[in-house]
Amino acid sequence: MNTPTDNNATVTAEPLEIRTYGDPALRQRAESVHVVTPEIRQLAARMIVTMLHEDARGVGLAAPQVGVALRLITIDTMDGSTTLPANASPGECLLCPRMPLTLVNPELVWFSTERASYNEGCLSIPDVHGDVIRPIRAVLQATTLNGEPINVECSGLLARCLQHEIDHLDGVLFVERMTTEDRARIQPELDRLQRQTLRRLKRRDGLIAKLMRGELRPRAPLQV
Repeated sequence: MNTPTDNNATVTAEPLEIRTYGDPALRQRAESVHVVTPEIRQLAARMIVTMLHEDARGVGLAAPQVGVALRLITIDTMDGSTTLPANASPGECLLCPRMPLTLVNPELVWFSTERASYNEGCLSIPDVHGDVIRPIRAVLQATTLNGEPINVECSGLLARCLQHEIDHLDGVLFVERMTTEDRARIQPELDRLQRQTLRRLKRRDGLIAKLMRGELRPRAPLQV
């Protein structure tokens, strides 16, 4: 559960740069969080601000999407509502009232055989959407920032969001779970986005190299 301290940190935290398709950070397998330090709490607060920022407004965000290879995700599938979904699962009953919520070392340990298709998007792949077939229910094991263990079955948008974000922790993007035909349809846009990302990374690396050589003096903190 988010504590008042967590909520205050969320209000004052600054958003982070979201890494986009083609950035190697999205392909790293994230490492487990062993201790929830003040730095981890601040990262979680900034991830929530980033996820809910007006330019993004996502329902989930994974730490690799902001360039941090840790098994940490933030979720908010409620979109400001206080009403639980119809036929809410135990997971929705437990987690939805606490959103936005941070989950530490989340893992899905069981999946239903029943599956469904849903049109997904991703903050790291802007303006690209596609149908992805996933199990409609899954059992989540995780802890909160305060060390509370969670072991609960989830369904609906929550189950899908968890699958999508935990994929990020393993370097997997939703476009890789699309059908071959659907992936081919969006491939030109993916190629364009990858070229754009690689150009940006090249410029960033060039600026960092100049700073290291003393050829530039930063006017403001450099976001990398």
